[in-house]
Amino acid sequence: MPSSRRTLLSGALAAAAAGAALPGTASAGSHGRGRRVPREAISIQLYTLRGIIGDDPEPVLSALADIGYRRVELAGTYGRSAAEFAKLLRRHRLRASSAHVGIDGDLDQVIADARTLGNQYVVVPYVNYATLAEWRAFAERLEEAGRKLRRAGLSLGYHNHAHEFAPVEGRRPFDVITSTTTRRNVHLEVDLYWAVVGGVDPVEVWRRDFPRVRQFHVKDRAPDGSFADLGKGNIDFARIFRATDVAEYIVENDEPKDALVTAQVGYDYLTKLRY
Repeated sequence: MPSSRRTLLSGALAAAAAGAALPGTASAGSHGRGRRVPREAISIQLYTLRGIIGDDPEPVLSALADIGYRRVELAGTYGRSAAEFAKLLRRHRLRASSAHVGIDGDLDQVIADARTLGNQYVVVPYVNYATLAEWRAFAERLEEAGRKLRRAGLSLGYHNHAHEFAPVEGRRPFDVITSTTTRRNVHLEVDLYWAVVGGVDPVEVWRRDFPRVRQFHVKDRAPDGSFADLGKGNIDFARIFRATDVAEYIVENDEPKDALVTAQVGYDYLTKLRY
């Protein structure tokens, strides 16, 4: 690693460590409950770090491993083949347990890449349609793709934003997805920030769709509605986690001020939280 890059990352990690002790993050352990997020279930969406990964993901992967992460969720492989990126992950003792992908291309290639990368979950990150018919057609494709991925040993999921909870022609797209697909073939990755912005209670989503909700995107919301690092916003994660149970808790901030600080604060918040 070039010395300038090493110095930059070392400085960012020092700042992140200092930021982890700021009010808000430190209060994560103040709920007085016995449960905690298992460290092995904590991940981070690499989209959060896209601004500093550039064309060289290895220093960032190294920094995440130093923080304590053992899982990441992919949003591309930054110009590298699946095999090349898998090698980088192994070098830093990281597992890409999940990846964001599309389903309207070559599914055989999606499956091959997921196997090479060691993915367990493959998740559609975003779609948006203007008509109910288009949403129904997408949900049918999602179910079909999910069946194929399940037979290949993978779990296909769908990641929500806020618009899935706004009615289209009198029906919520989220309900179209959950009623058209089956829990056997399609699971749900619930983005807690976007669920709140969409006006729904993530706990009610989990209860209604149990056991399909297997992953959370753990993303905080500032009082002005913008993105916040974990513990610095107003989403009551302790209440949500106390009433639910998922396999992965994935740290994310769509617009971080300092991505490594976000990563450090997020990891520390989840490891300290009691609920």
